[in-house]
Amino acid sequence: MATDFAEVLANLAASMARPEGEARRVFHGRGGCYPELEFLTLDDFGSGLWLVLFKEPEPEAWCRFLAELQELAHSSRAFCVVQHRYRKPVEAQTLWGTLPEVLTASENGLRFHLSLQGRQNTGYFMDASPGRTWLKERVEGRSVLNLFAYTCAFSVAAIDGGASSVVNVDMSKSALNTGRENHRLNDQALNTVTFLPYDVFRSWKRIRELGPYDCIVIDPPSLQRGSFDARKDYARVVKRIPELASDGADILLCLNAPYIEIGFLYHLVAEFLPDAEVLGSLAGRPDFPERSPALKMLHLRYPSG
Repeated sequence: MATDFAEVLANLAASMARPEGEARRVFHGRGGCYPELEFLTLDDFGSGLWLVLFKEPEPEAWCRFLAELQELAHSSRAFCVVQHRYRKPVEAQTLWGTLPEVLTASENGLRFHLSLQGRQNTGYFMDASPGRTWLKERVEGRSVLNLFAYTCAFSVAAIDGGASSVVNVDMSKSALNTGRENHRLNDQALNTVTFLPYDVFRSWKRIRELGPYDCIVIDPPSLQRGSFDARKDYARVVKRIPELASDGADILLCLNAPYIEIGFLYHLVAEFLPDAEVLGSLAGRPDFPERSPALKMLHLRYPSG
């Protein structure tokens, strides 16, 4: 039976009826709530659409869907890009329009650079926005450590929330360069923001010297060959928290891995931070419906005194 894309189109029509601006997920097949469409996600950035395929669709149904998609959205969305994630290397195809020289996503009054060509990730992780809101609400006048910072979206949110300083650590210099541009994009001065292009595991001394930190965000990749495997390496990070955190520090443990349950994080806390107060997990975005959340975000408070 041919794949039915009617629900994707209905969601897009509803998204287009809302005011433009905020980035939102139009359709989240990856959450397991749409058994025949688990291979597809669709994002609306206001200026254009971003469609990701995780397997090759049935050709005839796909051609019909693309025709209906273009008829629905061509007049109001300047571009539509499809990424074929299942291909090696990953390929991106522009269905219509021309991408602007500077392409951004908007989130709660902030903007973040997007890259829709040339790499698997866009540089902006929409599903983590509840974590950025969490951080922004509790950082005024406080110091922040952002481990595995990538393009520094948490750092941008922290400065917007009035953080006294932020230290970003990531081994990718190019990602941190994008992070600098994300701060500049939001007219944020960089005099209180530090960018350390270091391997976290080889740099604890330097990271510790810039602390202690009142808020710590840990958001590693689930599996990055040769550098990080959450199942064995996350514990190595959690063990270091006592030497990095100030008394009463707020800590956010993040893990985006559908194959690892949140109990994994609770276990790490119980084993390595038995005195920390577990304040609960953050709810995900409503436009990311999931049978079992892929992204886990656990809030801890390091003990005072």
